[in-house]
Amino acid sequence: MSTTSEQLADLSATTLLRFATAGSVDDGKSTLVGRLLHDSKSVLADQLEAVEAASLSRGQDTPDLALLTDGLRAEREQGITIDVAYRYFATPRRRFILADTPGHVQYTRNMVTGASTAELAVVLVDARNGVVEQTRRHAAVAALLRVPHVVLAVNKMDLVDYQESVFAKIAEEFTTYASELGVPEITAIPISALAGDNVVEPSANMDWYGGPTVLEHLETVPVSHDLTACHARFPVQYVIRPQTAEHPDYRGYAGQIAAGAFRVGERVTVLPSGRTSTISAIDALGESVDIAWAPQSVTIRLADDIDISRGDLIAPAADAPATTQDVVATVCHVADQPLSVGQRVLLKHTTRTVKAIVKDIPSRLTLDDLSQHPAPGQLVANDIGRVVVRTAEPLALDTYADSRRTGSFLLIDPSDGTTLAAGMAGDSFASARAVVVQDDEDGWDF
Repeated sequence: MSTTSEQLADLSATTLLRFATAGSVDDGKSTLVGRLLHDSKSVLADQLEAVEAASLSRGQDTPDLALLTDGLRAEREQGITIDVAYRYFATPRRRFILADTPGHVQYTRNMVTGASTAELAVVLVDARNGVVEQTRRHAAVAALLRVPHVVLAVNKMDLVDYQESVFAKIAEEFTTYASELGVPEITAIPISALAGDNVVEPSANMDWYGGPTVLEHLETVPVSHDLTACHARFPVQYVIRPQTAEHPDYRGYAGQIAAGAFRVGERVTVLPSGRTSTISAIDALGESVDIAWAPQSVTIRLADDIDISRGDLIAPAADAPATTQDVVATVCHVADQPLSVGQRVLLKHTTRTVKAIVKDIPSRLTLDDLSQHPAPGQLVANDIGRVVVRTAEPLALDTYADSRRTGSFLLIDPSDGTTLAAGMAGDSFASARAVVVQDDEDGWDF
Protein backbone atom coordinates (compact mmCIF):
# COMPACT_ATOMS: atom_id res chain seq x y z
CA MET A 1 0.00 0.00 0.00
CA SER A 2 1.42 3.39 -0.95
CA THR A 3 0.24 6.98 -0.80
CA THR A 4 0.90 9.38 -3.66
CA SER A 5 1.74 13.05 -3.30
CA GLU A 6 -1.62 13.83 -4.93
CA GLN A 7 -3.44 11.97 -2.16
CA LEU A 8 -1.41 13.83 0.46
CA ALA A 9 -2.32 17.15 -1.15
CA ASP A 10 -6.00 16.20 -1.11
CA LEU A 11 -5.82 15.41 2.59
CA SER A 12 -4.11 18.75 3.25
CA ALA A 13 -7.15 20.60 1.90
CA THR A 14 -9.15 19.74 5.01
CA THR A 15 -12.86 20.35 5.50
CA LEU A 16 -12.49 20.35 9.29
CA LEU A 17 -12.35 23.52 11.41
CA ARG A 18 -11.47 23.44 15.10
CA PHE A 19 -12.65 26.55 16.92
CA ALA A 20 -13.17 27.75 20.48
CA THR A 21 -15.53 30.22 22.10
CA ALA A 22 -14.53 32.53 24.94
CA GLY A 23 -15.81 35.56 26.77
CA SER A 24 -16.78 36.89 30.18
CA VAL A 25 -19.49 35.43 32.39
CA ASP A 26 -23.01 36.03 31.02
CA ASP A 27 -21.75 37.26 27.65
CA GLY A 28 -23.80 34.46 26.08
CA LYS A 29 -21.26 31.88 24.93
CA SER A 30 -23.40 28.84 25.66
CA THR A 31 -26.45 30.52 24.13
CA LEU A 32 -24.45 31.30 20.98
CA VAL A 33 -23.26 27.71 20.71
CA GLY A 34 -26.78 26.42 21.33
CA ARG A 35 -28.17 28.78 18.70
CA LEU A 36 -25.47 27.71 16.26
CA LEU A 37 -26.30 24.03 16.79
CA HIS A 38 -30.06 24.60 16.72
CA ASP A 39 -30.26 26.83 13.65
CA SER A 40 -27.81 24.69 11.68
CA LYS A 41 -30.07 21.65 12.32
CA SER A 42 -27.34 19.92 14.34
CA VAL A 43 -29.52 19.08 17.36
CA LEU A 44 -31.28 15.74 17.65
CA ALA A 45 -35.03 15.80 18.36
CA ASP A 46 -34.68 14.11 21.76
CA GLN A 47 -31.99 16.62 22.79
CA LEU A 48 -34.26 19.52 21.89
CA GLU A 49 -37.17 17.93 23.74
CA ALA A 50 -35.01 17.55 26.86
CA VAL A 51 -33.96 21.20 26.69
CA GLU A 52 -37.57 22.33 26.18
CA ALA A 53 -38.69 20.28 29.20
CA ALA A 54 -35.84 21.62 31.37
CA SER A 55 -36.60 25.19 30.31
CA LEU A 56 -40.30 24.77 31.05
CA SER A 57 -39.55 23.40 34.51
CA ARG A 58 -37.54 26.57 35.20
CA GLY A 59 -40.47 28.77 34.19
CA GLN A 60 -39.13 29.78 30.77
CA ASP A 61 -41.53 30.11 27.86
CA THR A 62 -38.90 29.44 25.20
CA PRO A 63 -36.12 26.82 25.09
CA ASP A 64 -32.91 27.90 26.84
CA LEU A 65 -30.42 26.92 24.14
CA ALA A 66 -27.52 27.32 26.57
CA LEU A 67 -28.59 24.01 28.11
CA LEU A 68 -27.42 22.27 24.93
CA THR A 69 -23.81 22.88 25.99
CA ASP A 70 -23.85 23.32 29.78
CA GLY A 71 -23.75 19.60 30.40
CA LEU A 72 -22.52 19.44 34.01
CA ARG A 73 -25.18 19.56 36.73
CA ALA A 74 -23.20 22.29 38.51
CA GLU A 75 -23.17 24.34 35.29
CA ARG A 76 -26.93 24.11 34.89
CA GLU A 77 -27.56 24.92 38.54
CA GLN A 78 -25.22 27.93 38.57
CA GLY A 79 -25.95 29.09 35.04
CA ILE A 80 -22.24 29.23 34.13
CA THR A 81 -19.83 27.13 32.12
CA ILE A 82 -17.16 25.42 34.25
CA ASP A 83 -15.44 22.87 32.05
CA VAL A 84 -14.60 22.88 28.35
CA ALA A 85 -17.58 21.46 26.46
CA TYR A 86 -16.67 19.89 23.13
CA ARG A 87 -19.31 19.66 20.42
CA TYR A 88 -19.11 18.10 16.98
CA PHE A 89 -21.36 19.22 14.16
CA ALA A 90 -21.33 19.63 10.40
CA THR A 91 -22.90 21.57 7.58
CA PRO A 92 -22.79 20.70 3.88
CA ARG A 93 -19.73 22.95 3.54
CA ARG A 94 -17.54 21.97 6.51
CA ARG A 95 -17.15 19.82 9.62
CA PHE A 96 -16.55 21.45 13.01
CA ILE A 97 -15.06 20.62 16.40
CA LEU A 98 -16.16 23.30 18.85
CA ALA A 99 -14.72 23.93 22.31
CA ASP A 100 -17.03 26.03 24.48
CA THR A 101 -14.68 27.40 27.15
CA PRO A 102 -15.61 28.96 30.52
CA GLY A 103 -15.88 32.71 30.96
CA HIS A 104 -15.31 33.06 34.70
CA VAL A 105 -11.82 34.32 35.54
CA GLN A 106 -11.36 31.31 37.84
CA TYR A 107 -11.59 29.00 34.83
CA THR A 108 -9.44 30.95 32.36
CA ARG A 109 -7.05 27.97 32.51
CA ASN A 110 -9.69 25.95 30.65
CA MET A 111 -9.52 28.36 27.70
CA VAL A 112 -5.86 27.44 27.29
CA THR A 113 -6.98 23.83 26.89
CA GLY A 114 -9.76 24.62 24.44
CA ALA A 115 -7.79 27.06 22.30
CA SER A 116 -4.52 25.12 22.18
CA THR A 117 -5.61 23.18 19.08
CA ALA A 118 -8.02 25.75 17.62
CA GLU A 119 -7.61 27.43 14.26
CA LEU A 120 -10.18 30.08 15.17
CA ALA A 121 -11.41 31.68 18.40
CA VAL A 122 -14.77 33.39 18.86
CA VAL A 123 -14.48 36.01 21.60
CA LEU A 124 -17.84 37.27 22.83
CA VAL A 125 -18.45 40.73 24.24
CA ASP A 126 -21.66 41.98 25.84
CA ALA A 127 -22.63 45.06 23.85
CA ARG A 128 -23.70 46.78 27.08
CA ASN A 129 -20.35 46.28 28.81
CA GLY A 130 -17.85 46.50 25.95
CA VAL A 131 -14.27 45.26 26.25
CA VAL A 132 -13.48 44.24 29.84
CA GLU A 133 -10.40 42.75 31.50
CA GLN A 134 -11.48 39.18 30.82
CA THR A 135 -11.94 40.08 27.14
CA ARG A 136 -8.37 41.33 27.05
CA ARG A 137 -7.17 38.19 28.85
CA HIS A 138 -8.88 35.94 26.30
CA ALA A 139 -7.42 37.96 23.43
CA ALA A 140 -3.96 37.62 24.99
CA VAL A 141 -4.35 33.86 25.37
CA ALA A 142 -5.50 33.55 21.75
CA ALA A 143 -2.49 35.58 20.63
CA LEU A 144 -0.03 33.59 22.74
CA LEU A 145 -1.44 30.31 21.45
CA ARG A 146 -1.13 31.73 17.93
CA VAL A 147 -4.72 31.12 16.97
CA PRO A 148 -4.66 32.43 13.39
CA HIS A 149 -8.24 33.74 13.19
CA VAL A 150 -10.20 35.62 15.87
CA VAL A 151 -13.88 36.55 15.61
CA LEU A 152 -15.20 39.33 17.84
CA ALA A 153 -18.87 38.55 18.36
CA VAL A 154 -20.56 41.62 19.87
CA ASN A 155 -23.53 39.93 21.51
CA LYS A 156 -26.85 41.20 22.92
CA MET A 157 -27.19 43.85 20.26
CA ASP A 158 -30.95 43.64 20.85
CA LEU A 159 -30.40 45.17 24.30
CA VAL A 160 -28.73 48.27 22.83
CA ASP A 161 -31.39 48.78 20.15
CA TYR A 162 -29.09 47.37 17.44
CA GLN A 163 -27.10 50.62 17.36
CA GLU A 164 -24.28 50.63 14.83
CA SER A 165 -22.29 53.17 16.88
CA VAL A 166 -22.14 50.81 19.88
CA PHE A 167 -20.83 48.00 17.71
CA ALA A 168 -18.31 50.22 15.91
CA LYS A 169 -16.82 51.54 19.16
CA ILE A 170 -16.36 48.06 20.64
CA ALA A 171 -14.97 46.65 17.39
CA GLU A 172 -12.42 49.46 17.09
CA GLU A 173 -11.23 49.10 20.70
CA PHE A 174 -10.87 45.31 20.49
CA THR A 175 -9.23 45.34 17.06
CA THR A 176 -6.63 47.86 18.20
CA TYR A 177 -5.84 45.84 21.30
CA ALA A 178 -5.70 42.46 19.55
CA SER A 179 -3.57 43.85 16.73
CA GLU A 180 -1.00 45.07 19.26
CA LEU A 181 -0.92 41.53 20.64
CA GLY A 182 -0.11 40.24 17.16
CA VAL A 183 -3.40 38.58 16.24
CA PRO A 184 -3.12 38.26 12.43
CA GLU A 185 -6.81 38.39 11.48
CA ILE A 186 -9.79 39.86 13.35
CA THR A 187 -13.39 39.76 12.13
CA ALA A 188 -16.08 41.67 14.07
CA ILE A 189 -19.73 40.54 13.82
CA PRO A 190 -22.73 42.11 15.63
CA ILE A 191 -25.09 39.40 16.90
CA SER A 192 -27.92 38.51 19.24
CA ALA A 193 -27.49 34.89 20.18
CA LEU A 194 -30.83 34.83 22.01
CA ALA A 195 -32.79 36.21 19.04
CA GLY A 196 -30.64 34.58 16.37
CA ASP A 197 -29.47 37.78 14.67
CA ASN A 198 -26.42 37.17 12.43
CA VAL A 199 -25.66 33.77 13.96
CA VAL A 200 -26.88 31.52 11.15
CA GLU A 201 -29.29 33.83 9.34
CA PRO A 202 -28.66 37.52 8.48
CA SER A 203 -30.37 39.99 10.78
CA ALA A 204 -33.23 42.14 9.54
CA ASN A 205 -32.58 44.46 12.47
CA MET A 206 -29.06 45.46 11.41
CA ASP A 207 -29.27 46.38 7.75
CA TRP A 208 -26.24 48.61 8.29
CA TYR A 209 -24.07 45.48 8.63
CA GLY A 210 -23.01 43.90 5.34
CA GLY A 211 -20.58 41.24 6.55
CA PRO A 212 -21.00 37.48 7.04
CA THR A 213 -22.99 35.73 9.73
CA VAL A 214 -21.06 33.71 12.31
CA LEU A 215 -21.79 30.40 10.57
CA GLU A 216 -21.00 31.81 7.14
CA HIS A 217 -17.62 33.01 8.38
CA LEU A 218 -16.92 29.65 10.04
CA GLU A 219 -17.75 27.88 6.79
CA THR A 220 -15.59 30.08 4.59
CA VAL A 221 -12.59 31.13 6.69
CA PRO A 222 -9.44 29.73 5.02
CA VAL A 223 -7.82 26.95 7.03
CA SER A 224 -4.52 25.77 5.64
CA HIS A 225 -3.14 22.35 6.54
CA ASP A 226 -0.14 21.97 4.26
CA LEU A 227 1.19 18.91 6.02
CA THR A 228 4.23 18.58 3.78
CA ALA A 229 5.43 22.11 4.67
CA CYS A 230 5.56 21.49 8.45
CA HIS A 231 8.72 20.53 10.29
CA ALA A 232 8.36 16.75 10.54
CA ARG A 233 8.42 15.56 14.16
CA PHE A 234 7.74 12.11 15.62
CA PRO A 235 7.80 11.76 19.44
CA VAL A 236 8.35 8.12 20.38
CA GLN A 237 5.62 6.85 22.67
CA TYR A 238 6.37 3.12 22.84
CA VAL A 239 9.05 0.71 21.63
CA ILE A 240 7.60 -2.45 20.06
CA ARG A 241 9.72 -5.60 20.33
CA PRO A 242 7.46 -8.67 20.14
CA GLN A 243 10.44 -11.09 20.06
CA THR A 244 8.28 -13.91 18.75
CA ALA A 245 9.19 -16.73 16.40
CA GLU A 246 7.21 -14.99 13.68
CA HIS A 247 8.94 -11.63 14.24
CA PRO A 248 12.27 -12.40 15.94
CA ASP A 249 14.05 -9.23 14.81
CA TYR A 250 11.14 -6.76 14.76
CA ARG A 251 11.90 -3.43 16.45
CA GLY A 252 9.56 -0.51 15.84
CA TYR A 253 8.90 2.88 17.42
CA ALA A 254 5.23 3.68 17.87
CA GLY A 255 3.60 7.05 18.37
CA GLN A 256 1.62 9.84 16.77
CA ILE A 257 3.27 12.06 14.18
CA ALA A 258 3.17 15.54 15.71
CA ALA A 259 3.82 17.46 12.50
CA GLY A 260 4.89 17.04 8.89
CA ALA A 261 5.36 13.81 6.97
CA PHE A 262 7.84 10.92 6.99
CA ARG A 263 8.83 8.71 4.04
CA VAL A 264 10.50 5.34 3.72
CA GLY A 265 14.16 5.84 2.77
CA GLU A 266 14.36 9.23 4.52
CA ARG A 267 17.45 9.99 6.59
CA VAL A 268 16.46 10.87 10.18
CA THR A 269 18.05 11.97 13.45
CA VAL A 270 17.07 10.65 16.87
CA LEU A 271 17.14 13.28 19.63
CA PRO A 272 18.52 14.01 22.14
CA SER A 273 21.25 11.44 21.33
CA GLY A 274 21.89 12.85 17.83
CA ARG A 275 22.27 9.37 16.26
CA THR A 276 21.22 9.10 12.61
CA SER A 277 19.63 6.33 10.58
CA THR A 278 17.29 5.70 7.65
CA ILE A 279 13.59 4.83 7.79
CA SER A 280 13.34 1.25 6.55
CA ALA A 281 9.58 0.83 6.96
CA ILE A 282 6.44 2.57 8.20
CA ASP A 283 3.54 0.49 9.55
CA ALA A 284 0.05 2.00 9.75
CA LEU A 285 -3.10 0.08 10.68
CA GLY A 286 -1.32 -3.21 10.16
CA GLU A 287 -0.04 -2.41 6.68
CA SER A 288 3.22 -1.05 5.30
CA VAL A 289 3.02 2.41 3.75
CA ASP A 290 5.53 4.55 1.89
CA ILE A 291 4.56 7.82 3.58
CA ALA A 292 2.76 8.91 6.75
CA TRP A 293 1.74 12.35 8.00
CA ALA A 294 0.35 14.16 11.04
CA PRO A 295 -1.70 13.28 12.99
CA GLN A 296 -1.47 9.61 12.05
CA SER A 297 -0.44 7.05 14.66
CA VAL A 298 2.19 4.77 13.13
CA THR A 299 5.17 2.57 13.85
CA ILE A 300 8.48 3.63 12.31
CA ARG A 301 11.29 1.13 11.78
CA LEU A 302 14.90 2.16 11.25
CA ALA A 303 17.71 0.51 9.33
CA ASP A 304 20.12 0.72 12.29
CA ASP A 305 19.80 -0.69 15.79
CA ILE A 306 19.79 2.48 17.91
CA ASP A 307 19.03 2.83 21.60
CA ILE A 308 15.68 4.65 21.48
CA SER A 309 13.11 4.93 24.26
CA ARG A 310 9.89 6.75 25.10
CA GLY A 311 10.40 10.50 24.98
CA ASP A 312 12.97 10.50 22.18
CA LEU A 313 12.16 12.52 19.07
CA ILE A 314 12.69 11.39 15.47
CA ALA A 315 13.12 14.19 12.92
CA PRO A 316 14.53 14.56 9.39
CA ALA A 317 18.32 14.73 9.57
CA ALA A 318 18.33 17.90 7.48
CA ASP A 319 15.67 19.61 9.62
CA ALA A 320 16.26 18.49 13.19
CA PRO A 321 15.66 20.94 16.05
CA ALA A 322 18.47 21.95 18.37
CA THR A 323 18.54 20.49 21.86
CA THR A 324 18.79 22.67 24.95
CA GLN A 325 18.59 22.58 28.72
CA ASP A 326 17.83 26.29 29.00
CA VAL A 327 14.23 27.04 28.09
CA VAL A 328 12.99 30.62 27.73
CA ALA A 329 9.24 30.74 27.25
CA THR A 330 5.97 32.51 27.82
CA VAL A 331 3.64 30.65 30.17
CA CYS A 332 0.01 30.85 31.18
CA HIS A 333 -0.14 29.96 34.87
CA VAL A 334 -3.16 27.74 35.47
CA ALA A 335 -2.77 26.44 39.05
CA ASP A 336 -4.10 27.87 42.29
CA GLN A 337 -0.67 27.68 43.92
CA PRO A 338 1.89 30.23 42.62
CA LEU A 339 4.91 29.50 40.45
CA SER A 340 8.04 30.91 42.08
CA VAL A 341 11.70 31.42 41.23
CA GLY A 342 13.73 28.46 42.46
CA GLN A 343 10.77 26.10 42.37
CA ARG A 344 11.41 22.52 41.30
CA VAL A 345 9.03 21.25 38.67
CA LEU A 346 8.59 18.59 36.02
CA LEU A 347 8.57 19.70 32.39
CA LYS A 348 6.48 17.60 30.01
CA HIS A 349 7.29 18.06 26.33
CA THR A 350 5.46 15.71 23.90
CA THR A 351 6.10 12.23 25.36
CA ARG A 352 9.15 13.27 27.41
CA THR A 353 9.03 14.36 31.07
CA VAL A 354 12.16 15.71 32.78
CA LYS A 355 13.06 17.38 36.06
CA ALA A 356 13.54 21.13 35.92
CA ILE A 357 14.03 24.24 38.06
CA VAL A 358 12.47 27.68 37.50
CA LYS A 359 15.60 29.83 37.30
CA ASP A 360 13.97 33.20 36.66
CA ILE A 361 10.66 34.94 36.01
CA PRO A 362 11.81 38.03 34.11
CA SER A 363 8.39 39.64 33.64
CA ARG A 364 4.63 39.42 33.96
CA LEU A 365 2.27 40.77 31.30
CA THR A 366 0.00 43.61 32.40
CA LEU A 367 -3.20 43.15 30.40
CA ASP A 368 -4.45 46.74 30.65
CA ASP A 369 -1.68 48.32 28.61
CA LEU A 370 0.35 45.26 27.49
CA SER A 371 3.34 46.44 29.49
CA GLN A 372 5.80 44.03 31.10
CA HIS A 373 5.97 44.13 34.90
CA PRO A 374 9.62 43.29 35.61
CA ALA A 375 10.85 40.66 38.08
CA PRO A 376 7.52 39.75 39.71
CA GLY A 377 9.16 36.89 41.63
CA GLN A 378 6.20 34.60 41.08
CA LEU A 379 3.16 34.02 38.89
CA VAL A 380 -0.31 33.36 40.31
CA ALA A 381 -3.42 31.84 38.77
CA ASN A 382 -4.24 33.22 35.30
CA ASP A 383 -1.02 35.28 35.10
CA ILE A 384 0.86 35.37 31.80
CA GLY A 385 4.60 35.83 32.07
CA ARG A 386 8.08 34.99 30.84
CA VAL A 387 10.06 32.25 32.56
CA VAL A 388 13.53 30.76 32.33
CA VAL A 389 13.65 27.04 33.11
CA ARG A 390 16.72 24.82 33.44
CA THR A 391 16.08 21.14 32.68
CA ALA A 392 18.00 18.12 33.94
CA GLU A 393 18.17 16.59 30.46
CA PRO A 394 18.35 18.09 26.95
CA LEU A 395 15.07 18.73 25.15
CA ALA A 396 14.44 19.00 21.42
CA LEU A 397 12.05 21.96 21.37
CA ASP A 398 10.95 23.97 18.38
CA THR A 399 9.87 27.55 18.85
CA TYR A 400 6.13 27.82 19.33
CA ALA A 401 5.97 30.11 16.31
CA ASP A 402 7.26 27.24 14.17
CA SER A 403 5.25 24.42 15.72
CA ARG A 404 2.37 24.60 18.17
CA ARG A 405 2.80 20.90 18.95
CA THR A 406 6.54 20.61 19.57
CA GLY A 407 7.02 24.18 20.77
CA SER A 408 4.65 23.76 23.72
CA PHE A 409 5.10 22.13 27.09
CA LEU A 410 3.61 21.80 30.57
CA LEU A 411 5.12 22.59 33.95
CA ILE A 412 3.95 20.07 36.57
CA ASP A 413 4.15 19.93 40.36
CA PRO A 414 6.31 16.84 41.08
CA SER A 415 4.65 16.25 44.46
CA ASP A 416 1.08 15.68 43.27
CA GLY A 417 1.07 15.89 39.45
CA THR A 418 -0.86 19.17 39.30
CA THR A 419 -0.41 21.11 36.07
CA LEU A 420 1.12 24.46 36.99
CA ALA A 421 1.55 26.25 33.67
CA ALA A 422 1.23 25.84 29.93
CA GLY A 423 4.35 27.07 28.16
CA MET A 424 5.19 28.32 24.67
CA ALA A 425 8.89 28.22 23.80
CA GLY A 426 10.35 31.52 22.62
CA ASP A 427 12.16 32.36 19.40
CA SER A 428 15.62 31.89 20.86
CA PHE A 429 17.25 30.14 23.76
CA ALA A 430 20.34 32.32 23.57
CA SER A 431 19.10 34.67 26.28
CA ALA A 432 18.60 31.89 28.81
CA ARG A 433 20.76 32.38 31.88
CA ALA A 434 22.76 29.21 32.48
CA VAL A 435 23.24 28.73 36.21
CA VAL A 436 24.97 25.80 37.83
CA VAL A 437 22.91 24.51 40.73
CA GLN A 438 24.88 23.11 43.63
CA ASP A 439 24.61 19.38 44.17
CA ASP A 440 22.02 18.37 46.73
CA GLU A 441 20.78 15.10 48.04
CA ASP A 442 17.43 14.62 46.37
CA GLY A 443 18.41 13.97 42.79
CA TRP A 444 17.92 17.48 41.38
CA ASP A 445 21.57 17.96 40.45
CA PHE A 446 21.90 19.97 37.25
